[in-house]
Amino acid sequence: MDFMADNGGFNGGGRRKDAVEPTDLDKAFEDFGVPDPPSGAGSASDASSVAGSIPLPNAAASAATSAIPLPDSSSAPTQNWASAGGQIPFPRTAVNPSGATDQAQTEVFQPIQAVQTAAQGGFAGQENFAGQAGYMAQSIGGNGNAGNAGNIGNAGHGRHNGRSTGNNGSNGGNGRNGNAKTPRSKSRRLWTVLGIFAEILFTVAAICALYIVWQMWWTGVQSEHTQYNQRQSVSWSDPSKSAGSSKGVSIAKAQNGTPPVQPKSADTGDIVAQIYIPRFGDQWQRNIVQGTDMTSLNKHGMGHYTDSQMPGQIGNFAAAGHRNGYGQPLGDVDKLKTGDPIVLRTKDYWYVYTYTSYKIVTPDHVEVVAPNPDDPTAPATQRMITLTTCEPKYSTPTHRWITYGKFKYWAKVSDGVPQELTHLGQNGKVQFINNQRESVFAKLPSLVPIITALLVIYVVLFIAAALAWRWPLRRAIRNGEVKKPDPSIYGGLMRLQPGIKGIRILLVLLLLVAVALAIMQWACPWAASNIPILHQMSNYVAVNN
Repeated sequence: MDFMADNGGFNGGGRRKDAVEPTDLDKAFEDFGVPDPPSGAGSASDASSVAGSIPLPNAAASAATSAIPLPDSSSAPTQNWASAGGQIPFPRTAVNPSGATDQAQTEVFQPIQAVQTAAQGGFAGQENFAGQAGYMAQSIGGNGNAGNAGNIGNAGHGRHNGRSTGNNGSNGGNGRNGNAKTPRSKSRRLWTVLGIFAEILFTVAAICALYIVWQMWWTGVQSEHTQYNQRQSVSWSDPSKSAGSSKGVSIAKAQNGTPPVQPKSADTGDIVAQIYIPRFGDQWQRNIVQGTDMTSLNKHGMGHYTDSQMPGQIGNFAAAGHRNGYGQPLGDVDKLKTGDPIVLRTKDYWYVYTYTSYKIVTPDHVEVVAPNPDDPTAPATQRMITLTTCEPKYSTPTHRWITYGKFKYWAKVSDGVPQELTHLGQNGKVQFINNQRESVFAKLPSLVPIITALLVIYVVLFIAAALAWRWPLRRAIRNGEVKKPDPSIYGGLMRLQPGIKGIRILLVLLLLVAVALAIMQWACPWAASNIPILHQMSNYVAVNN
């Protein structure tokens, strides 16, 4: 805009002949400062006649309340700014034709400081003359985004209107109505509830996963531990060390005559034989105990039907085993191929069978374990083996998978190992395919020792952290250094732990792992025994005879 000394003297183009050119205007701005107070009659200028003024945002308001007094550092009489109709004088300097400054027409611009005690919040800091949400009647609203000249008058809050100062200017500008604090919104409370609900769902999912781990893995570890101890108790010889020679393990000579029957009888829970099926893996080995009750099948590998024949006896040697869980001894029964060896070992003899066929029946078809399955009314004429397991594999067993094998030959344990259970090692020697070793986890009788160790470590670390650091997180929240978190199950558990962040995480992990193992040790077996749907899916596989 052009700055003019008076209202006259325009040229034909609408511009005063003596108007300041841009270059002179730049120099004029550079010379702005705080000039000496005006003297003479021209010093008492009437603000209402000032042409270079800028209206306040609420210029429509009364002149008495919307005008802002401009401090005067001179001794000149106080100017009546209210009569200016809400106008703030803008400094202008008229230049007479001779180039000399007209002091009588020079209006002094003073920085506004009387109410500008807040931090750069409104008018004077960055020359925001129209007020980007901060400059209002007697109050500076600060960096509060109170609105672009719309609700400027409301930028202060309550008693802070006026000359109040605060954080970044009069504590004003938190929204258009200037409220510094707002209550927790319903949406935030909803998200908090949803977050806790999600944590509960996560916990339930974790417990379900632990049940699967317990049934698919830990039950097998426990079964392996029991079977290993049972084999050690009967003092059977180790096939990998029997009949040793410079060429390795000896291959037992096949005997084609009538095989001996061993054992002739057994009590429930007594070990009858060990079974090897190379198709299931070199290390696959299970005990077969007398009886097909739940304890026998869950802890001792496989169970022998008490009414079926013994190894070597004419008729049908029948055994049952789980297909899923408890070591899943017959989990891969569907992978058997015709001619695959199925080998039984008693204390003194080997009995070798070969796989022939299978069928799927309902549990009431008890003829599958009869001495002569093909014709239960006829006497047995051959030696055979029958293995029963559940079907389907990963759900409630509604049927039974029946596997048949026929007798091939027998051999003496003292002579060595059947050829079907040997292979050549890297050293070129004949080796027994099974190393007869117990796995690391199977050496544990239960999870109790691990749970106890974890809890002891947790208690010791908890006490040490409490003595060294106490509870820094809770102290920071209490002192306002850290924002108070929303309610949370696992977050609350974390805040209960002492020490620095790394120690708190470690303590929570120790506690959670101990709880998870306790669930596997006690809760999962109870659920499998007492919850009907889980009990039905526990894979009890014996045929009802």
